[in-house]
Amino acid sequence: MQRQTTIIKPQEVTHKWYVVDAKGKNLGRLASELAMVLTGKNKPIFTPNVDCGDYVIVINAKEVNLTGNKLRTKNYYNVSGYLGGLRTRSAKTMIEKYPIEMVERAVWGMLPKGPLGRKIYKKLFVYEGAEHPHAAQNPQVLEFK
Repeated sequence: MQRQTTIIKPQEVTHKWYVVDAKGKNLGRLASELAMVLTGKNKPIFTPNVDCGDYVIVINAKEVNLTGNKLRTKNYYNVSGYLGGLRTRSAKTMIEKYPIEMVERAVWGMLPKGPLGRKIYKKLFVYEGAEHPHAAQNPQVLEFK
């Protein structure tokens, strides 16, 4: 018995808008769920070479949790390319001063790299507080288990 694989075309995809509250959620678990929704792997029409994911708005990024000793031991690195151009920030500094960048980096690490991954990444919107400017899109609240 043969089964037919359905390949969806980019014109046939409908993108929805979701709001996720990051308050009290663990960073890694939240990022993996967000990556799943952004890529569209939670849909039955998922096609690996088509952007079939949804738009995601993350609010309360400052309230995200890190488990264990990560506040003291985890470091984030940036390299400028010049000699001595390595910048190191601890997770504690990142969550206090740059919570948006911290959530975006966690999600970006779980997305595919390349042109499609960059296109998918542009559908993620992270905000430090509870307000966001996307009310016109009528986003639905998305809860993870």
